[in-house]
Amino acid sequence: MSTKISPDGMYYWDGQQWLSTLSLDGRFRWNGQAWVPSGQAPSAMPYQQPQATARQPSSWTRPLQLTVAAWYGLSALYALSIPFWMAGPMTQAMNQAINQSIQRQQELNPTVSPPPAGLADALTSMMGGLTWVAAIFGAAICLVVIIGALNRWTWLYYVLLVFLGLSAVSLPIDLVSAAGGSALSSASGFSMPAWTYWLGVATSIPSAALFVWMLVALVRRGPWGMTRVMPAVS
Repeated sequence: MSTKISPDGMYYWDGQQWLSTLSLDGRFRWNGQAWVPSGQAPSAMPYQQPQATARQPSSWTRPLQLTVAAWYGLSALYALSIPFWMAGPMTQAMNQAINQSIQRQQELNPTVSPPPAGLADALTSMMGGLTWVAAIFGAAICLVVIIGALNRWTWLYYVLLVFLGLSAVSLPIDLVSAAGGSALSSASGFSMPAWTYWLGVATSIPSAALFVWMLVALVRRGPWGMTRVMPAVS
C-alpha cells in the first residue's frame, strides 16, 4: 500500500493536505493507486422533518376579527349597564317574591312569627351586589375575547363557536319567552317587564348571525377565515 495512506486507511496525503479515502457516496475507497469498491452501502441523505402547514390571512380574516371584537365590545358595555336599568325591575320582583313567600308561610303556619322587616331590603342589596359582580365578570370575559380576536387565537375561535351556537339554539326559546312573557311571569311569581324579554331576543339575533358567519368561515377556509398554505419543497 502506498506510504501516502494513513495507518488506519481513512486518509491519504495528496501532497498538500490529508483527504478522506472514502468517496462522497461511500461506495469506493482510494488505496493509493486506484478507487476500489469499499463494500459499504451508499450514505443516505439526512432525514428532514416535514414542515407543518401554515395559515395565512384571507379577505375574510380582518372583517371577521373586527366584527367579533366590536360585538363583544358592545356586549361589555351592555353587561356593565345591566345593574343600572335592571335595579328597579329586580327590586320589584324580589319584593314580590318575598311577600308571596311570607304570605304562603303564614297561611301554612299561622303561629310562626313573620321574618324581620328589613329582610327584603337586605336580600335586595345582596342581589344588587351580585349583579355588579356578574356585570364586571362578564365585561372582563368580553375584554379577553376582544384581545383574542385581534390576535387570532385559534382556541378562542372554537370556544366562541360553542357559546354562539348555544345562543343560536336558544333563540326560539327566547322568542317564546318574549311572546308569552306575561304568562310566564304570572306562573313563576315574578313580574318582569315585557321589554326585558324582547331585549334578550334582540341580543340573540346578532349572536346567531355571527355564529353562522364563523361556522361558514371555518368550513370554507379555517379558523378566523385563514387559508392553509403548503410549505415550499426544496
